[in-house]
Amino acid sequence: MASDLEARLTEVETRYDAVSAEMAAPETSADPEKLRTVGKAFSDLEEIVRPFREYREVTKAAEDARELAKAESDPEMEAFFRDEAERGEARADELRAQLELLLVPKDPNDGKDLVVEIRGGAGGQEAALWAGELYEMYARFGERHRWKIEVLSSSPSDLGGFKDVVLEVRGKDAYAKLKHESGVHRVQRVPVTESQGRIHTSTATVAVLVAAEEVEVEIRPEDLEIDVYRSSGPGGQSVNTTDSAVRIVHKPTGIKVECQEERSQLQNREKAMRYLRARLLQKAIDEAQAKEAAARRSQLGTGDRSEKIRTYNFPDGRVTDHRIKYTSHQLQDVLTGGPELDGFVDRLNQAERAAQLSEGDDAEG
Repeated sequence: MASDLEARLTEVETRYDAVSAEMAAPETSADPEKLRTVGKAFSDLEEIVRPFREYREVTKAAEDARELAKAESDPEMEAFFRDEAERGEARADELRAQLELLLVPKDPNDGKDLVVEIRGGAGGQEAALWAGELYEMYARFGERHRWKIEVLSSSPSDLGGFKDVVLEVRGKDAYAKLKHESGVHRVQRVPVTESQGRIHTSTATVAVLVAAEEVEVEIRPEDLEIDVYRSSGPGGQSVNTTDSAVRIVHKPTGIKVECQEERSQLQNREKAMRYLRARLLQKAIDEAQAKEAAARRSQLGTGDRSEKIRTYNFPDGRVTDHRIKYTSHQLQDVLTGGPELDGFVDRLNQAERAAQLSEGDDAEG
């Protein structure tokens, strides 16, 4: 292992020991807020320290086995120790690669909650049905991970599904797991509206936004234009007899949000404001990233809504992520938010960290 990498890992281990001692201190256990903060730091550091300690152990064991093989006069025992050394060295190589990725700085937004926008794209009613299925996929995925999911805004379509639906997702690692879902999700299948049995291609777009705290985005009351109106359902029929639906326009940016999910105008306004804050924070993030010479995650694609990121092919029962060239033949498991979707999430995050590591090496070179 390169000496600079080992030095960085030793620093992490020293910090880990200090945090371990801090966690055991009586004053920490007496302060729930401090305990939560220190516990999070301990967990993050342990993720690196545990494989680092295993790396040191297997490296030492492999070196010892090499020495024993050299000193051994019995050919059978020499071969045994040589095999032991090779196995240890192979495991050390795996751990070194893992540690290099773990040392890549984490996305500062990974621990935050998020807002997910899903909109039917090309394909009319079939696109709306597909948007509804993506909503179900993320909702079930969230249930598996024990996240709290709340609909902030939705426009149901006449045959089912949604013209658009906006969710707020709160829970551990929610943003870290869903941040790479932004883009065009393409479906290939025979639509329920197709009488000839022909396969059609439809799309829905997904945008993942960081859920903004009030302190992160300043919104001046004079910059808002707020209207209230009567809620409506599919086809435009009225579903509420009071003006409880809320539409907010942020005049400086032109961003418009609507919410009619609740019967209370006050609740709808509060949800609309949460959605608006997320949109404004994302706008600021996009503008900042546009100024960077090399955009992060460039090797995973831009995450832009116009970019096709994944294809769901029903006739063949397969799902392909075009950014990482990975295909799964467990379509139904993916659509029900099962472990196979975690497989896509994990591979995308690994690819992101590998790309960051590569960018870091290029910068150093």
